[in-house]
Amino acid sequence: MSEPLYLLALLACPVGMGAMMWWMSRGHGSARQPSADRLSELAGLRAEIDQLRAERSATDGDARPVEPSR
Repeated sequence: MSEPLYLLALLACPVGMGAMMWWMSRGHGSARQPSADRLSELAGLRAEIDQLRAERSATDGDARPVEPSR
């Protein structure tokens, strides 16, 4: 009677890990769509970065602007 319980305990971790990997690969994990608030905040921050880069390039005439990494 105890041998099947040992086998069950031994297989619980790998089987559980496989089930979690399968669940995450199907998109039920942390892959969520960004909310409208986050998208608008991101757009505002990108605009602020562009404005700061423009100001910096205006004051540093011979410095070339850094390309955005979008």
